[in-house]
Amino acid sequence: MVADNSVLSENKEVPIIREIMVATTMSSLLVALFALVASSFRTRAGLQGESLALRHQLAVLQKNAPRRLRFHRCDRLLWVVLSRLWSGWRRCLQMVQPDTVLRWHRRAFAWHWTRKSRRLPGRPEVASNIRDLIRRMSQANPLWGAPRIHGELLKLGIAVAQSTVARYLPRRKPPSQTWRTFLTNHLTQTAAIDFFTVPTATFRVLFVFVVLSHERRRVVHFGVTEHPTEEWTMQQMREAFPWDQAPRYVLRDRDAIYGKDFVAITRDMGMEEVLTAARSPWQNPFAERLVGSIRRECLDHVMVWNQRSLRRTLQSYFAYYQRSRTHLALAKDAPEPRAVEPPAQGRVVAIPQVGGLHHRYLRRAA
Repeated sequence: MVADNSVLSENKEVPIIREIMVATTMSSLLVALFALVASSFRTRAGLQGESLALRHQLAVLQKNAPRRLRFHRCDRLLWVVLSRLWSGWRRCLQMVQPDTVLRWHRRAFAWHWTRKSRRLPGRPEVASNIRDLIRRMSQANPLWGAPRIHGELLKLGIAVAQSTVARYLPRRKPPSQTWRTFLTNHLTQTAAIDFFTVPTATFRVLFVFVVLSHERRRVVHFGVTEHPTEEWTMQQMREAFPWDQAPRYVLRDRDAIYGKDFVAITRDMGMEEVLTAARSPWQNPFAERLVGSIRRECLDHVMVWNQRSLRRTLQSYFAYYQRSRTHLALAKDAPEPRAVEPPAQGRVVAIPQVGGLHHRYLRRAA
């Protein structure tokens, strides 16, 4: 009896389901027919807007199916624009609620004005190349402030305010003179002195004292001895700078041979001593470079027997060093300037110097 009742109930549900499906199909068909009839009364712009909205929603559904719907910024922007330009946008919207589109619009409005208000009020921003120029001027001229740099910019035809220049200057401590700046500023008034040793073939050690003028790297004087003393060093200074020819500054290390008497004689000669820091030969760079050149270009290739042979070798090298050897720091010129010899003066000939270790090239007529 129970089985008969279940069969009867199932037989009753089947016609009901069929009726619902037929009614749904008929309603969808009626909606489509109604939309077709209504579309004939709409404007062309309205039909294009509806087509765009429906095609966009279909594309979003196809792209995200079967995952959860994700709206990119471009999707939101499209519906924000449609809501502003097309009055019938609510009727075609199926993916989200109309309030969601309005919320997107408020968010886009806030983002637009946030970006627009990022620019600070007042003067326009200075170009990047002018900012870089201000920083380069400040680094190259540590004694210059904003007024001086502002004046230079005005002379270059760059119209900026002095307050703007001050804003882009790097923050730093009061400027202090570096060793490189000191040597550059007093190049013509500075001389450097130094000792270096040379072993002989008979296992003795000779000491060479050199005096180098920073102006054009000229070797002013040198002396050779086996037993250097303070008195001997003082005499070398007298011979290097006779007749009030002493420079304003003399740069040296803290060797013990430079005693109180040496300090007194340099002071009497009108020189001010500039001492390098302990174990800092790099603070006397020109003299150290000279000693290195003497070793690499001369002494490493000859045998020294005694003081006389060393003095003769150094005289030959210094003659080449000052009259022939070109220097990078002197724009490829010699300490004693060499004239440029054009090809019209003749063929190139080589003149051996320093016993043939080096050569000087000249032009001579055939």
